Amino acid sequence: MVDTMALLHAFTRTSRARDKRTGTPLPPAQAALPADDEVLLDVPDEALGRALVGAAAGDHTPAAELLVATRRQAAWEHRDRYVRRLAAFARSRPEWLDAWRARAPRDADALLVDAQRAVDRVWDSPARAELLREVSPLITAAARADHRDPVPWRLALDHARGARAGHTYFEELWEAAVRRAPHHHGCHVAALRYLASSWHGSHRECFDFADTAAQDAPEGSLTQALPLRAAFGYLTDGCGPAVERARLDAAADRAAALSARLPSAQPWPAELRNLLAHVLVRLGRRRDALEQFRLTGPYATSFPWDRDADDPLGRFLEVRQEVLRAVASGADTTGTDAFGAGPGRPVSERRGRSEPGGH
Repeated sequence: MVDTMALLHAFTRTSRARDKRTGTPLPPAQAALPADDEVLLDVPDEALGRALVGAAAGDHTPAAELLVATRRQAAWEHRDRYVRRLAAFARSRPEWLDAWRARAPRDADALLVDAQRAVDRVWDSPARAELLREVSPLITAAARADHRDPVPWRLALDHARGARAGHTYFEELWEAAVRRAPHHHGCHVAALRYLASSWHGSHRECFDFADTAAQDAPEGSLTQALPLRAAFGYLTDGCGPAVERARLDAAADRAAALSARLPSAQPWPAELRNLLAHVLVRLGRRRDALEQFRLTGPYATSFPWDRDADDPLGRFLEVRQEVLRAVASGADTTGTDAFGAGPGRPVSERRGRSEPGGH
């Protein structure tokens, strides 16, 4: 029997204000951060944690209840994140999802998790485009199961990119997605990735799309951070004409303003803050990056640190320590960043890394 409270207890630990090895008080900036051994990778929030515990025990009921609630509340951003995490878990522990699908073959939530799992499963295959075509009926069934839900359409947008669909077809999917949720972050990220892959090196066009979406989005929407995704793409792509430094800073500033409005030291905003810290370090803005490390608390995320290291948690801790040292020494802005490049300049990284959800 899996102990839910034991699983979740590790997610609520707070930092100590003394160095564990020497017992001496930590510098003020470092005292505000969790100790290295208290930082955890890809921690689920409490609701998702319960669903994963249930799934580990072979019970799909907590996952079903969680996803039903997201539809009832139209909590599409949370739903999107939960579907990705549950599908990732089902790839290694499929029994609970297979039993759910067998018991309720037309259930909207089970269909969606299964469709996400199917896309993830074939994404890294050399025959991805062909294999994804076989997944299309499952995505269609998930979309038809609840006509209000934008998440199947986000998945359809990802599917279209992987299947190398043409622009006309993609635009039809995009229009269907934004009809359901005009500012859904997941759909906008999927569209940005499609544009980036179709217009390789055309970072200004990607920024134009991201900036327009962010300007139209409500103040608290995660889509406010879409230009940050464009900035990350530019800084890690290593090709195409230069993007103005002011535009990169503006993208980071907009995301920082959103981060300041979100609760601190909580799992669900962690991906935004990890990405923002990564971009700020690349821009040489270490003091601003330190603030994001403070706000994220003990919650590291695989993306974006897995883009330049096989050990994303180790890379998170390494960069965080470098930022701390730089700020403590007064060198919070220098000619090079923690990744070995001048601020604002694109750097080629490991290719083929995946963002959450496998692509």
